[in-house]
Amino acid sequence: MKHARESWKHIRRTPHQALAAVTIMVLTFLTVSVFTFLIFGSSAIIKHFESKPQATAFFKDEAKPEEIAKLEENLKQTGKVSRTRFVTKSQALQIYEEQNKDDRLLLDLVTEDILPASLEISTYEIEDLTEISETLKGSPIISEVVYQRDIVDTLSNWTNAIRVIGVTIVIILTVVSIFIMMIIIGFKVSQKKDEIEIMKLLSATDWYIRLPFVLEGIFYGIAGTVIGWTIASVGLLLATPFLESFLKGISILPVSPVFLILLLFVELIIATALGVVASSLAVRRYLKVK
Repeated sequence: MKHARESWKHIRRTPHQALAAVTIMVLTFLTVSVFTFLIFGSSAIIKHFESKPQATAFFKDEAKPEEIAKLEENLKQTGKVSRTRFVTKSQALQIYEEQNKDDRLLLDLVTEDILPASLEISTYEIEDLTEISETLKGSPIISEVVYQRDIVDTLSNWTNAIRVIGVTIVIILTVVSIFIMMIIIGFKVSQKKDEIEIMKLLSATDWYIRLPFVLEGIFYGIAGTVIGWTIASVGLLLATPFLESFLKGISILPVSPVFLILLLFVELIIATALGVVASSLAVRRYLKVK
């Protein structure tokens, strides 16, 4: 308790330095939270598409019903296709109208003749989409093939890029956080240089001298973490209605409170470690003064 009061006294006497330390920790753990949400969300989207492997083949206008039926039968005979669904021009128009029902201009511009008929193909394994898509592209009655493997590959690339960028930024901010806290706490230690010398002469242990400054570093870490996590979580909560509308059919929102609390717990552990490391490094050289 005595050491905690001493730490609080250090913080109150230098509010601007304390604010600087807390701010850099807020930025660090706000970044950690945001990139965690992005990686978690993109990974969930990838799993969604992988669980429903599908390719869509668009037919040329001159494609005949018997040719379409033959192509569909050939696909089923491969043993890799779990389901097929033929979408006529009129059905395609209905789907388009439903998707754009709030935009009258787009509805007026598109007619049934413009939209192509299509065949939706689901495979048992996402790896089979490439082979099935190549087969479809080789058909003379197919004008274009779109399949989810492309989407999954793109999302995977984006997820990897987000992960690399996030880790890089977090490492930079972590180093900066430690450096700034070392400067701030080191400045306070230097002001107590004489007091530390006296305590050493009175046989005070290194840990006894270090503890108030360690607690101060832990305070900066915990305060910054809670604020950064709160900002990121509130931002995610406010954005959830829009994201749910944007990600129709992909059930990753709202994010589970358990996940958010677990993330906070992990961040608090990391922040505490950063506070201990930064304050310990700042105090260390002064403990050797005779």
